[in-house]
Amino acid sequence: MSSVRRPDHHRPDHRADLRHVLTHLITPLLMCIGMGLAYLGAFAHPEPNHLPVAVVGSGSQAQVLAQSMNDKAHGGLDVRTVGSRAEAVDQLKHQDIFGAYVMDTHASGDGATTAKSGGAPAAKAGGAPASATGASASATAAKAGGARPAPELVVATAGSDTTASVVQKIFTPIAAQQGVPLKVTDVAPPAEDDPTAQGLFFLMVAISIGSYASVAVIGGAGAVLPIRMRAMLAVGTSFVVSILGTLFAGPVFHLVDHGLWGLWSMAWLYSAGILLIGTGLHTFLKRWTTLGVMALFVMLNFTSAGGVFRPELQNGFFASLHAFWNGAGFVEGVRSHVYFNGNGLAGHVWTLVLWLVVGCVMVGVAALAEARRRRAAESAAANATAVAAAAVAATVPERRPAHAATSANADSSAAVEEEMEEAVGV
Repeated sequence: MSSVRRPDHHRPDHRADLRHVLTHLITPLLMCIGMGLAYLGAFAHPEPNHLPVAVVGSGSQAQVLAQSMNDKAHGGLDVRTVGSRAEAVDQLKHQDIFGAYVMDTHASGDGATTAKSGGAPAAKAGGAPASATGASASATAAKAGGARPAPELVVATAGSDTTASVVQKIFTPIAAQQGVPLKVTDVAPPAEDDPTAQGLFFLMVAISIGSYASVAVIGGAGAVLPIRMRAMLAVGTSFVVSILGTLFAGPVFHLVDHGLWGLWSMAWLYSAGILLIGTGLHTFLKRWTTLGVMALFVMLNFTSAGGVFRPELQNGFFASLHAFWNGAGFVEGVRSHVYFNGNGLAGHVWTLVLWLVVGCVMVGVAALAEARRRRAAESAAANATAVAAAAVAATVPERRPAHAATSANADSSAAVEEEMEEAVGV
């Protein structure tokens, strides 16, 4: 006789729990997709994109070399000519160019024989053009020394080590065609303990993680607090994060050896902007806040900051973000402050200030939204209380006082007696 298997009513049903877990797995999967698209889209195929470089020289040879390089690059390079090495160094320190090829180090050195007077090369004594005189001097030096002078490539590695490497790869074959080695001079080297010049980028990564991770705590655990108090917590946290970042950059890892106060100021602006924006967004995004701040301050931020590849080596999308995103403002601002004598610093600081203003506005909008929700909830609660009271009054009969009930009974008995007397004719 076969036995029928009865269902186990005590076995728990996990379907609802499984749906709950699968729903929450959507967030990390979206993070995976976003990080893959952002990082691979920004870093997978670096190539020059209107990369500005210069050829030093005022003669036809420099003009021909610059034009031929532009023609062969098909938009990858933006090659210009400058009259002297000193002018090229000045443009490098303003980050207007990222490499300068000095064709003749004897004629185009810091004490160059070319000078500008009304836009034309100045003439030497005897009426010979400066470029011709420089060429003669170069030839004389070559005969005396038995070798041609080596061309020089001037770079500023502190601006971007990867960009300097790309520029060197571009000009090395040109020097090889002349049969001479290429001399490379770095006019803005990074700190000794940051040889790749990428330490400031990884400092930004540490500050970013400390900032946007704190948003989840303030928005989640602090959800019961008023928005004003959460905003104060965000500002206080940004001070702590910026101080930690400054300690990492200075005493701990020696990424910079001066200008720590300026670095701290920019770190605080950067961190406070992230924390205030995230705190305001939590009012609207709730459990999606982590994904939102990661999209803003990791996926789009790290990839456009210029720490690994400058925008001149990226596609148009990330290059355009570099112009106004907060990570680029921090990295380029600190570079300008520490290595380039403050050139362009004001613009980068204003970028950080504007992001901080956006954070303040976001908190203000969140405060208005929460106040409106609170008023709506209070109104709904009051209406619910009134409806409940009315329902109770409609279903429960009203109780009269005892003396009122006795009087009513007496009146009723008298009325009955009167009707009976009338009926019998008494």
